[in-house]
Amino acid sequence: MNWKKLTLLVVVLLVADQALKIWIKTHMALGEAITVFPDWFQLHFIENPGAAFGMRIVTGGGYDWGKLLLSLFRVVLSGFIAWYTLRLSRDGKTPKGVLIGFALIFAGAVGNILDSAFYGLIFSESTPFTVAHFGGSYAAPMMGKVVDMFYFPLFQWNSCPEFLRFLLDHNNYFFGPIFNLADAYISVAVAYLVVFQYRYFNR
Repeated sequence: MNWKKLTLLVVVLLVADQALKIWIKTHMALGEAITVFPDWFQLHFIENPGAAFGMRIVTGGGYDWGKLLLSLFRVVLSGFIAWYTLRLSRDGKTPKGVLIGFALIFAGAVGNILDSAFYGLIFSESTPFTVAHFGGSYAAPMMGKVVDMFYFPLFQWNSCPEFLRFLLDHNNYFFGPIFNLADAYISVAVAYLVVFQYRYFNR
């Protein structure tokens, strides 16, 4: 699989991720939910500030330096993934599945970087009472919030073991975390590479 096809794949994935996030951001108030399939799938709009390990170090100019450092680390890591994927695509020996997996990871990382880098500059702020619009500005560069929307409250699990409670929401519903399309790209790609391509990495 050559780099042109990989680039096209990444572009398509990024367009899908950003189109969904922009639609959610400009059509739903913060915390609003739309039921897609009753009892197990909702579009539930939340925003993730994306601070490193919950660390907030806010100083003059509105910068959260913990978030800024994390964002810059993501940019550097994304650059490395792009370089490494390009290198693998040129050796002629790397399985197509490995290249697609890395392309998914790269697209997911860049998709969330775009939220942090630009959304604070081009949108007004979302609140539980107002829907955001283009042309506002609620944060400095790299300080935007990441848009999340996929929520799958599959069933209530009151006897969940303590070490799995991070998978529950505040009402003890599994699966509790709310995530976006970019997160899904990364999760699916990592799971696929670990389960189906481990022999390649062992070599």
